[in-house]
Amino acid sequence: MVALVPSSALAGRFAPLQKLGAASRQQTALRQLLSLILTFLLALSTIVVVEWVARGELTDLPDYFMSPIHPGFTTVGIVMLLMLVLDAMFGRAHQSILLVVPLVLVPAFISNQKQHYLSDPLYPSDFLFAHQILELMPVIVRERPWTAVAVALGIIASIVGLALLWRYTWRHATALSRNARIARLSVCLPFMAVFVSQMDPTQNSFIREKLRIIPIVWDQKENYGYNGFIIAFSLNLPMADVKAPAGYGQNVIDAIPARNYGYLSGPREKPDIIMLMSESFWDPTRLSGLTFTPDPMPNIRVAQSGYVFSPEFGGMTANVEFEALTGFSNAFLPYGSIPYQQYVRRPMPSLATFFRGEGYAARSIHPFSGWFWNRNEVYKAFGFEEFRTEETMPPMEKRGLFASDDSLMKEIMREGDAMERPFFFFAVTLQGHGPYEPHRYAENTVDIKGDLSDADRDTLATYTQGVREADQSLKMLMDWASKRDRETIIVLWGDHLPPLGTVYPDTNYMPEQVATRKAPLDIMKREHETPLVIWSSKKGVRKDVGTISPSQLPYHILKTAGYEHPFYTGFLGRLQKKYTIVDRYQLATRDNQAFPDWARKEQNLDPLMREYRYLQHDAMFGHEYGLDRFFPSHVLLADQSS
Repeated sequence: MVALVPSSALAGRFAPLQKLGAASRQQTALRQLLSLILTFLLALSTIVVVEWVARGELTDLPDYFMSPIHPGFTTVGIVMLLMLVLDAMFGRAHQSILLVVPLVLVPAFISNQKQHYLSDPLYPSDFLFAHQILELMPVIVRERPWTAVAVALGIIASIVGLALLWRYTWRHATALSRNARIARLSVCLPFMAVFVSQMDPTQNSFIREKLRIIPIVWDQKENYGYNGFIIAFSLNLPMADVKAPAGYGQNVIDAIPARNYGYLSGPREKPDIIMLMSESFWDPTRLSGLTFTPDPMPNIRVAQSGYVFSPEFGGMTANVEFEALTGFSNAFLPYGSIPYQQYVRRPMPSLATFFRGEGYAARSIHPFSGWFWNRNEVYKAFGFEEFRTEETMPPMEKRGLFASDDSLMKEIMREGDAMERPFFFFAVTLQGHGPYEPHRYAENTVDIKGDLSDADRDTLATYTQGVREADQSLKMLMDWASKRDRETIIVLWGDHLPPLGTVYPDTNYMPEQVATRKAPLDIMKREHETPLVIWSSKKGVRKDVGTISPSQLPYHILKTAGYEHPFYTGFLGRLQKKYTIVDRYQLATRDNQAFPDWARKEQNLDPLMREYRYLQHDAMFGHEYGLDRFFPSHVLLADQSS
């Protein structure tokens, strides 16, 4: 007989084991809680440092984290979720910090530097031209060699340090059990998926509103300031997907008037056309308190027709070029986008296709690499027959690291003399590109008097010498054109103001080193106007053009040449009678009446601007309902090529 042990006796025997199990579970729960608290503190510290670096100051941080209307702790929660997911994937507690910190801190630093030089924070689209930044590194290194050495050593030390830290923590960090990893992934991944689904700023979101995330896509400086770097950057990720404007369809395109406007008449004798976008060309004599002897741009001053209102500052040349060649506007595209990199993926109407339809040779010329700004592919899509680059042109004289304007003008003259039929040349100069390092030129021939620091004087002297040489090069081209039998029309403008650094605030021209994106019209003009020349060898200067957006250059070029066109002189002609500046922040009339934040007021949008947006979307992204009526030569060339 087996003796039965009373249950009470068994319970007494196992009671110590049960107590040990309960204590163990309590210790496990406590460890998990402490681990979560540590993850939260690591995420909080990461966001504090990221925002400090991205903003360049600490003064805004208390408000960002403590104000109930700012998403500071929402950002901390998002980063904490990311850390927990990565820890579960790695199988080590807190291992993710070594990946997350560089992942967010490096872009934050780049954003700070970009704002310092170009006024805009870092956008996702900026990574599309990272290769171009590397190509310009020799210029940056030449200007600040010791800084470059320090940065390079810092990068190497950081990589080595991270590798050693990763090895050490992998060996010593607490390993997560299988159940702990599954639990983290099961809880955190759904929350991460919800966050990702709320990042489309074009869609309303109740959850996003409760998290205090407010997309401010019309003002990216405010967007990054309010939402913080990580959330604002995330909000910009879906912006590459351009949605059709409300109401877009064949009926609305067909309803836009496209009268013939005498399209088939044209001039009796077809003139040659040379468009010159001059890199960073601007009038330095506009700086107050300084005198320049002699005048660095006397020829352009005499031939000046008005100003171009650049949508950019210090860079982003391709966006200005896009407007000038197509007649379309960046105002209808997501902020921070780069059409050349993101959107030109199919044949697109341009001045090149128009002039080719009129029997012209259409050629683009730029003394740099063809891949820069994706120009090789873009110019094909725009209908240029040939793109001449530094790889296909004769060796050119350099001024500093860049081809001189003088050698580019000589190449244009050489190629023009070899043409038998009328030609349309679009050329982009390079000599004026910054940075404006001291002693780029053997001699600076313009004397600058005024209160300037040595560093500012060196920068401005280099830049001004480049302006003088650009002016002299244009005169050489105009003298050549004046002797030709066929009328030659030359159009020159600066793509944006130069990045002169502290010269602007030190001379009280601008409060910061970079131009503002949103200000009253007089300030915007001051910080975005560049000289414009429209000159004919037979008719002289086209006067009183005023200040115009680059997108209105096609209208003035065709009018000067004697052509009519359904879009370039027809629709843009109607537009320029009402608005001469079309900027994403404001419209402006010839008499300086401004309409700020016009694009945000969808219900009150001027029907003319709505039609403009419809036509642009139709040609760039839509079903091309209006190409036959508005861009007949483009359609004809497309049919011939197919």
